[in-house]
Amino acid sequence: MAAGNHSKVTEFILSGLTETPELQLPFFLFFLGAYVVTVVGNLSMITLIRLSSHLHTPMYYFLSSLSFIDLCYSTVITPKMLVSFVTEKNIISYPECMTQLYFCAFFIISECHMLAVMAYDRYVAICKPLLYNVTMSYQVCSWLVVEVYMMGLIGATAHTGCMLRVVFCKDKIVNHYFCDLFPLLELSCSSTYINEVVLLCFSIFNFLVPTLTILGSYVSIIASILRIRSTEGRSKAFSTCTSHILAVTIFYGSAAFVYLQPSNVSSMDQGKVSSVFYTIIVPMLNPLIYSLRNEEVKVALNKIIEKRLSCINEDF
Repeated sequence: MAAGNHSKVTEFILSGLTETPELQLPFFLFFLGAYVVTVVGNLSMITLIRLSSHLHTPMYYFLSSLSFIDLCYSTVITPKMLVSFVTEKNIISYPECMTQLYFCAFFIISECHMLAVMAYDRYVAICKPLLYNVTMSYQVCSWLVVEVYMMGLIGATAHTGCMLRVVFCKDKIVNHYFCDLFPLLELSCSSTYINEVVLLCFSIFNFLVPTLTILGSYVSIIASILRIRSTEGRSKAFSTCTSHILAVTIFYGSAAFVYLQPSNVSSMDQGKVSSVFYTIIVPMLNPLIYSLRNEEVKVALNKIIEKRLSCINEDF
């Protein structure tokens, strides 16, 4: 393509989730409500875990980190998405787009590995209970969380660095509600071969390694549970894993559908719908899944509410 057909792109236009006028207001209200629930739910989970000494265990340490990740990447994506429902053109500058891309990649990759760490924690708790306190010490847990964020940092830096070398054409309409990799590559005038190779390699690594860790952990967990003679014991052991299994299924299922397909085969419209699950729905559901299905969280919440009510009564 001739150099004269290239132009330095200073901004993009996000097409949004839908262009149907009748759906703009209902979608705006729905996703605004989902974002409010996400913020309140994840902040409440983080606060509850910090305030309740009963929840100062590795499992809830990882859960608070997961809530932080969900809160952050939902905040990176949803507010800008809501703008597309109330304005004719949802414009995002080139630096803002690259920044959004970087933090989206960082938090989504971090979530992949955090879910794997949580599965490993359950494996140690159920399969090696006598070694749990030694294996999952505070130092080990801290290093695991640092490694999770390092994976996110490396992946986000690689993807964004490759994207910065891409030359964009005059067409600047991004067929998505946020700056994602595939929709941006669709606008490229230059070769995207390196970007696609990097994307494929990192996607396979960031999905395959955590997935194998999760599957290996749960195969061992199920084998250990089946060896428990008591029905009540089996039920109690399995109940500690069901919330995590549900969260993993929704997140990995929707994310794998988007990123583990070649860009020329993947439908952008299908990609947008799938992206809604792991960028909007999962961060909203995680605190609900881990609180409504968890007796320890319920007990800790009730204790804090009772404590606050007693303090109020004493003041009066």
